[in-house]
Amino acid sequence: MNVGDIIFQFIMLLFILGITFAIFLVVRSLVNNQSRSKNMEQKLDKIIEMLEKEKQE
Repeated sequence: MNVGDIIFQFIMLLFILGITFAIFLVVRSLVNNQSRSKNMEQKLDKIIEMLEKEKQE
């Protein structure tokens, strides 16, 4: 095996691992954003309920 072949295969391995890692990060950030969105929505609902109760009093 030639040194150039080894370097090329190493670079391609890093490239494939990098793409896999990038896809993992994108999926994880999308899942986290959805859970944050739900969390924020629940907090806003609580605030709206409190404000409506204050108006009634």
